Amino acid sequence: MTAPTKEATVLTPTVRAGARRSLFWASAVAFVLLVAIGILSLIGVSGDAPRLSPRNPAPDGAMAVAEVLAGQGIDVRPTDTLDDTIVAAVDPTNTTIVLFDEDGQLDDAQRQTLLDTGAHLVVLEPGFAQLASFAPGVSSAGVPDDDPLRAGCSLPAAAKATTVSPGGLAYRAGASAELCLTSDSDTGADAHSYIRVETDGTVVSIVGATEALTNAAVTDLGNAAFALNLLGEDDTLVWYRPSILDAAGETDPAALTPGWVTPAIALLILVAAAAAFWRGRRFGPLVIENLPVLVRASETMEGRARLYEKGSARVRALDSLRMATISRLATRSGLPTTAHLDQVCLAVAAALRTDPTGIRSLLVDAIPETDADLVRLSDRLLALETALAEELRP
Repeated sequence: MTAPTKEATVLTPTVRAGARRSLFWASAVAFVLLVAIGILSLIGVSGDAPRLSPRNPAPDGAMAVAEVLAGQGIDVRPTDTLDDTIVAAVDPTNTTIVLFDEDGQLDDAQRQTLLDTGAHLVVLEPGFAQLASFAPGVSSAGVPDDDPLRAGCSLPAAAKATTVSPGGLAYRAGASAELCLTSDSDTGADAHSYIRVETDGTVVSIVGATEALTNAAVTDLGNAAFALNLLGEDDTLVWYRPSILDAAGETDPAALTPGWVTPAIALLILVAAAAAFWRGRRFGPLVIENLPVLVRASETMEGRARLYEKGSARVRALDSLRMATISRLATRSGLPTTAHLDQVCLAVAAALRTDPTGIRSLLVDAIPETDADLVRLSDRLLALETALAEELRP
């Protein structure tokens, strides 16, 4: 087949056309941003959202207990730094400090400072380091069983509650400690979720039954009685949740950053710069051309052929040749260009006095498996056109 020699005009897409094509993606990005803003707004409504926070109204928060205590005349003071906690405990003899340091922000010196206040210290779900500082004779006993926890002692908070929800942690201690809230099962006989000890003259309550303090469970069993009697013994309740400002006494976030972060960031910057340089050299500099750009039809044909070759799109390339061949065969046979394929096959077969099945196989059914098959089929298409032209020549 001979390549067309006429020229084709290719116009670079206008800004308006490009904007129309990118409208979908712009809308998608806008939709994602709106959803993200909505989610952040909903999260922001709850304010302070950490678990067991007196400001958290979510199911795992403790706002319900704090609000009831405040309604009974208890001065509830939420704090998030050790300095604020010390200031809030104006009268240690009439103050209860609730400590929930689930991330282990405090070090030994800070825990000792808190113990030296002399206020009644209620430690929620303490870990190994906190037990060593606040209650050296107490050790962890894992998670309590699913059975409700029985009081098992004479401490008012547990005795008035009778039974408490089992969620949280359990602990073991010696006979010198007051042991409360144990499970009915045999495996939980020596595991207790509420232990009171005296350390350096300070009363310390180790509380693992934290489920009883949450908004979701405070109305179950005797949870409300346990929470209100435990935290309402004194006129002032300081609810202390340490923040990153207390971590190892550091207040500078840069000082809290691991040493490997800075080299890793520098390495990422170098990799990004190298990738940009590599891609920039690969594509080459931008070329400015005046519009419209005239491109020869032979150039576009060769460019498309190279793309087909690179992608091994033999069927697609052959189909392009077949469609053009079918159109020209229909015209030579006196049929309209819109004629059905079967009509074209019958007309060509009648003119060449041959079997239409072979012609249909050539025009539609044959699939090239290799580049050699593609060349052979394209040569047969050209030969078919030539044979029909000679047969119909006047």
